[in-house]
Amino acid sequence: MRIGMMADVYKPHVSGITNYISLNKRYLENVGHEIFVFTFGDEDYRDEELNVVRSPGLPLLDTGYYISLRYGKKARWLLRTMDVVHVHHPFLSGSLALRYCRARGIPVIFTNHTRYDLYAQAYLPVLPDVFGETALEAYLPSFCRSCDVVIAPSAGMREILIKFGVNTPIDVVPNGVELQPFLEPQNVMDRAVFGFKPEDIVLIYTGRLGPEKNLPFLLRAFNGAAQAYDNVVLLLIGDGGERDNLQDRVKHMGIESRVHFTGMIPYTDLPAYLAMADVFVTASITEVHPLSVIEAMAAGLPVLGIQSPGIGDTVIDGESGFVVHEEDLAAFTAKMVRLITEKQKRLEMGQNARLASAAYSIEHTTAMMLEQYEKVAHQAAWRKWSIRARLARIVDGWTR
Repeated sequence: MRIGMMADVYKPHVSGITNYISLNKRYLENVGHEIFVFTFGDEDYRDEELNVVRSPGLPLLDTGYYISLRYGKKARWLLRTMDVVHVHHPFLSGSLALRYCRARGIPVIFTNHTRYDLYAQAYLPVLPDVFGETALEAYLPSFCRSCDVVIAPSAGMREILIKFGVNTPIDVVPNGVELQPFLEPQNVMDRAVFGFKPEDIVLIYTGRLGPEKNLPFLLRAFNGAAQAYDNVVLLLIGDGGERDNLQDRVKHMGIESRVHFTGMIPYTDLPAYLAMADVFVTASITEVHPLSVIEAMAAGLPVLGIQSPGIGDTVIDGESGFVVHEEDLAAFTAKMVRLITEKQKRLEMGQNARLASAAYSIEHTTAMMLEQYEKVAHQAAWRKWSIRARLARIVDGWTR
């Protein structure tokens, strides 16, 4: 099959969606399919992988995103040769998928990876909270009705889509992770690099340092635990616009020696960092199906998080970690303290987390998604011979 992945942004931008596309692309190519990524950005950027098709766009500040209302000529012609397209951002890429593919009988699959309502509140705080929901309620249901299949990475995200008025069938296909490097890491990071002692309890967070990750809340909880226990430290892996603010908070709290910021690290080094740690912590409530949590579980770490579609569907409270059911600082800190002080419980939860991660292996989830591609391509095959599709191809020939 020829499968088109449509995304508003791709490498070198780092995000969960970028990682998802790259990993699934590789595994689908390994079993004989042709995968193309259609995105925007610098057309002179040299990609390390084949079949990344970039169209020009207007840079959106320094976010890595570009704005454009059309694809370039090369992208348009390639897109029309796809057997199926998979949309990963509903607005720019989604509208272009409908514009270029529907008339030509090419089926469209959409995966909703993001809590766009909460991201709007995080990045546009001057707007009323209802803005994100109002915009989504106006756009998402109509867009989803125009797609052949709608995918949610978790059951919780499916419920969120229904809440926003999406009334088309929604299938759940989890995002997958290449588990082996985390199950059996080749190396373990030396704790001494950070000044950690062998007996220290290392809490670790991996991900963007952005406002949507609720990291000030995490720091307040850690500060409470750190005041009571001398042997607990926190490692924050990643980078983002909030890093300076977070470092200022750490300095103000007087816990600079207990909180370490690594900045961005190569993804191939991540298993070694996780293997060094004892607990994975996150305070984000915007996650849909966080790959970072699954990676940590595969590494044998219990997870501490706050109830949200991504966390609640992945971590079983009391078995593979602790899930606090609201942003309650006292409750979150108390659960953190339990993971610090109850060694046997921590180890049991870590083992349970490792076993539970098997459900999210990339081999399993890619097979599930491939079934969706094959099913929708078969069901939509007749559309390519409809009068509308034939006329579109005639026009394509004239304008080539």
